[in-house]
Amino acid sequence: MNLLRTLATVSGMTLLSRVLGFVRDFVIAHGFGAGMATDAFFVAFRLPNLLRRLFAEGAFSQAFVPILAEYRNQRGDEATKTLVDHVSGVLFVSLIVIASVGILGAPLLIAISAPGFSSDPEKFSLTVELTRITFPYIVFMSLVALSAGVLNTWSRFALPAFTPVMLNLSFIGMALFATPWFDPPVFVLAWAVVLGGLLQLAIQIPALKKIGMLPRFRPVWRDQGVQRVLKLMAPAVLGVSAAQISLLINTIFASFLAPGSVSWLYFADRLMEFPAGLLGAALGTILLPSLSRSHASADPAEFSALLDWGLRLTLLLTLPASLALAVLGVPLVSTLFQHGLFNANDVLQTRDALAAYAIGLTGLILVKVLAPGFYARQDIRTPVRIALITLALTQLMNLAFVGWLKHAGLALSIGLASCINAGLLWHGLRKSGTYIPMPGWSMFLIKLLIALLCLFLVMWVGMGSDARWLATSFQERIIKLTVIIVIAMIGYFGVLWLTGFRLKDFRKQAI
Repeated sequence: MNLLRTLATVSGMTLLSRVLGFVRDFVIAHGFGAGMATDAFFVAFRLPNLLRRLFAEGAFSQAFVPILAEYRNQRGDEATKTLVDHVSGVLFVSLIVIASVGILGAPLLIAISAPGFSSDPEKFSLTVELTRITFPYIVFMSLVALSAGVLNTWSRFALPAFTPVMLNLSFIGMALFATPWFDPPVFVLAWAVVLGGLLQLAIQIPALKKIGMLPRFRPVWRDQGVQRVLKLMAPAVLGVSAAQISLLINTIFASFLAPGSVSWLYFADRLMEFPAGLLGAALGTILLPSLSRSHASADPAEFSALLDWGLRLTLLLTLPASLALAVLGVPLVSTLFQHGLFNANDVLQTRDALAAYAIGLTGLILVKVLAPGFYARQDIRTPVRIALITLALTQLMNLAFVGWLKHAGLALSIGLASCINAGLLWHGLRKSGTYIPMPGWSMFLIKLLIALLCLFLVMWVGMGSDARWLATSFQERIIKLTVIIVIAMIGYFGVLWLTGFRLKDFRKQAI
């Protein structure tokens, strides 16, 4: 399997999803702006989304995929199918309980996660109602995560990467055509979440059936494989929850700031998530099964080489993205979101948060590459300890920054914490001898810095003043932004080519 080609496939599907995600956010920004209703929805959606990342895509996937790969490599398809049946049954029962508790306890959850809303009864009540509608999303998405883990282990990467498209289509379709049937209109977004979850789960079923892994939900708690997954999940939940707790605490801080702060952070985060998903999620998706197979095959040299490949690709593609988000903040935000109720002040406030997030983008994606180096070896405890350290440092930085940087200070603390997290993970892999850098890193970094300098100069000269971007029409913005990005990319990759970089140097075959 050619990992570079697989990465291109997954990234291509992710790109489609992200582009539709921007269309989704464009529709939401145009129709709902940044105010009380959108703040309420984003808080309501964040709670089930947080649990999805915590239990499904996070702790569950990290614990399940390495054991699934081990079963397939060493025990055969029949034992693997039994494991899938038992794990899916236990997962489904647990999810029903969690969703029921979330729906019943929505007022308490909102009081804890957004205490600033309590002073406004209307806003608090709206957020509770939206939360109750969106909470079942965790059931659908956790089952989607299980399906994706199985398909990725069978090297079927394209469909799981395409799946998020269905959620974006649900948002776009519901917001454009179903809004008049809801009162208040923001309810349409909550029901779009539920519909999107159903659609994402539905398109996985034929693919699972085709490889003979469509689960029969049999909750056998005492199964050895289930117990191993649960044992690994316990510390993994703690580790993943550290990052999610940081986001939750940020929401708490933001709920006390100026109206619109939650929304400004959301739109900035959406822009940052574009490269993070395009590269970080894609690399993490293909690296974890590949690293797990290398570990199961007792091939430490291949294991280290996979990590080295992932690190070089990350720096090559993420550093220019970080620089672009920091420099082109106003052009990007104004082009994508300055329409309808989303005004010039919203653009500037979102730009501040985006610049702060951009500082940590590379660290965030490096974590997606480095953490699988521990998970594939079924070492969950080390990343957990690092995550807890990062959580503590994040809150200290929140206290230091929020007073004078407001919502941008919250974004900055997340960004800096991601860099610290990545640095500690890298140190842990090096110290254990799991990762040994391949030759040529010094020259690689020098050439990369030269290309980044060229990229910065092209963007800085081409951008002009913020005031011009805020005053021009959408058509002018999109044409000018496209020209800047195309010229900047030609300059960046042109300098890389002149300094000796070639596509073949980054091809990587996985066992």
